[in-house]
Amino acid sequence: MTNPLHDALFAPYEGSDTPFLLNPDGTVLLTNAGFSAMAGRFANTLTAMGLEPGDRVAIQLEKSPETLALVAACIRSGLVFLPLNTGYTEAELAYFIENSGARLFLCDPAKHEALKGIEQLARVESLSDTGGSFAGLAEAQPSDAPVVERAPDDLAAFLYTSGTTGRSKGAMISHRNLLANAQTLVEAWHFTESDVLLHALPIFHTHGLFVACNVALLAGAPMIWLPKFDLEKVLQSLPHATAMMGVPTFYTRLLDDPRFNGALAGHMRLFISGSAPLLAETHRAFEARTGHRILERYGMTETNMLTSNPYDGERVAGTVGPPLPGVELKVCDPESGEELAQGEVGMIEVRGENVFRGYWQMPEKTAAELRPNGWFITGDLGVMDSKGYVSIVGRGKDLIISGGYNIYPKEIEAVIDDQPGVLESAVIGAPHPDFGESPVAVVVPLPGALPDLAQIETALAGSLARFKHPRHMELARALPRNTMGKVQKAALRAQFAEVFKP
Repeated sequence: MTNPLHDALFAPYEGSDTPFLLNPDGTVLLTNAGFSAMAGRFANTLTAMGLEPGDRVAIQLEKSPETLALVAACIRSGLVFLPLNTGYTEAELAYFIENSGARLFLCDPAKHEALKGIEQLARVESLSDTGGSFAGLAEAQPSDAPVVERAPDDLAAFLYTSGTTGRSKGAMISHRNLLANAQTLVEAWHFTESDVLLHALPIFHTHGLFVACNVALLAGAPMIWLPKFDLEKVLQSLPHATAMMGVPTFYTRLLDDPRFNGALAGHMRLFISGSAPLLAETHRAFEARTGHRILERYGMTETNMLTSNPYDGERVAGTVGPPLPGVELKVCDPESGEELAQGEVGMIEVRGENVFRGYWQMPEKTAAELRPNGWFITGDLGVMDSKGYVSIVGRGKDLIISGGYNIYPKEIEAVIDDQPGVLESAVIGAPHPDFGESPVAVVVPLPGALPDLAQIETALAGSLARFKHPRHMELARALPRNTMGKVQKAALRAQFAEVFKP
């Protein structure tokens, strides 16, 4: 029997006493054998619950070895897992669970009681590195679990991605999609079993889970496992690592600390940045401080990685490099879909084995963005130069990417518009020195009213995850509109382009 992801990522190291996860000081946190045993017990627990291949498992868990073992158990058992942002509220979680039809939802033990309402939609269990109800059930299970056969095009995961209209979409991602991209990245970025990856990213996101983890697993490289980006622990970890993947925020915070220098980074061979635009000034400052040129790349939830600056060759600040091997990329006229000449700005479309299978239960949305011939319309505007390097110049969608997280403006606007004294609002992303960009809310009062901005902030706190909250909010007499009455968010972005400037 075959199970593409299990066979490639986990099977080669089962039973081995080699390091799998490391502490910041380089000591062993968990061996491959220990991880395999944990994943086996979890897989048997999932089966004992009555879950069958193809069933969905929703996961809102803090980053821990147990969380990663649960993902491995889902893959082993032929289940489709849904990693969910740890900041999502109960209302947001209810949508994802109901839409996906998940039969099981796992949360942190501290949230178990507060999320009891989810039990109307799915079975609720808890898990963390200190225990939980699921961990208790797993204690009685053997560590050797059967591997369920899966075909390359069988689904492995759903990742819910924001858009600019409607609710979040469940991107259906197959074994083939994930494995093809991981194989490409291992080769492109020269990963081997001699590497040690410094992993400080969240694992509810494609960057931390499907790029960082899958590349390390496929290469057989151990990971220094940090629950989050902690400057002190990252500085402690660097001498024991060879590679690091991060968002621009990681690199700006390192540069803010005078202890971070070339000597501390001397053991490293590669720094990679993605999930948000890396400012050219950050790129230059990092090279001046360490001698390393950060390798910037570009990808999406629906596709994983699409382009990358080269490992060997010129890494150009402000670009995301040429298309990766196996990825076709073209720049097209957004209206006609016709490919444009080199150097012209247009809509980026891509095709390859890494491109997802479509949006769960959204055939019309799938048809609108995924062409019958396999080309995916990314919604990003870009340009390709004479050397094949791609630069992202904007987004056809109004999606905001802050610190690597996707933020859906209309979701924020709906909460604001519902508050007393508010006529309407518009939320846009403005450049932010730490997060790449951050939300700004422009609020228009009802005639004669004066909305309470503090009350609006309280309403947002009760409805949406913290990372979605506007970092700047102000009142305006009216929103800019075109002759058709459409709000001109480009004008707002220009107006607030320097609101976060130091």
